[in-house]
Amino acid sequence: MPATERLFSYGTLRLPHVQRELFGTELPMTADALVGWRLRMLRIADPDVVALSGEAEHPILERTDDPMDRVDGAVLEVTTEQLAAADAYEVDDYRRVRAQLASGGQAWVYAGD
Repeated sequence: MPATERLFSYGTLRLPHVQRELFGTELPMTADALVGWRLRMLRIADPDVVALSGEAEHPILERTDDPMDRVDGAVLEVTTEQLAAADAYEVDDYRRVRAQLASGGQAWVYAGD
């Protein structure tokens, strides 16, 4: 069995059609959250990302470290190849970082600067 990574998604990576296109399948998801983060909206200029997601504005994470801020989403178990596909999908405004999950443990997340 290939090694897997945990990836927390709060946006379009949870959409079944995006998963099928990027990963070749729909992935099981487990509800979770990030505490000390909030979302803002980001206008996407990449026409391929807009075409796939169907949305020109995507949410992007900002770390606040305020325990009152919370972002709900889901954890996806992805292979290293699927994680690379997610990296290629995300536009340059996002960077992949490790974050603490509300349920414990850590996962990769795509956040803003």
